[in-house]
Amino acid sequence: MRNLKSLLMVAMALILVSCSMSAKPEKNETEKAAASGEVVVLNKADFLTKVYNYEKNQTQWVYEGNKPAIIDFYADWCGPCKRVSPILKELAAQYKDDIIIYKINVDNEKELAAAFGIQSIPTLLFIPKNGKPQLAQGALSKEQFVEQIDNFLLKK
Repeated sequence: MRNLKSLLMVAMALILVSCSMSAKPEKNETEKAAASGEVVVLNKADFLTKVYNYEKNQTQWVYEGNKPAIIDFYADWCGPCKRVSPILKELAAQYKDDIIIYKINVDNEKELAAAFGIQSIPTLLFIPKNGKPQLAQGALSKEQFVEQIDNFLLKK
């Protein structure tokens, strides 16, 4: 009976370890996606570690990233958001070495949307490596994005 109990405990421990290891995303998945020119979808946990930990720094903006970024606050049902999406994909590929483009679904991440006072979508947050971010509301054209990227984010 004692051996059966021990065997059962070992089996349970192995199952738990294997389940927890398989549930973890690949290390640096976000960085790999960004480096290959993809738009990266963020959840709250990723946002806090990769962009801004507003729980830790409540009074001062401290950017956690190593490249300038654009964050698209969007919803799947939003028409203007759907028009902006392919533009962001193109820009993510075009500027893959210079910036990171993130997306946050406001329906899934209500707390993040509330933290930034998102009232309309799409709302875009342009984050320079140093300095304060800027918000833009509405669907921007590719030319407007390029202007913001070159002048505000990259200061060309």
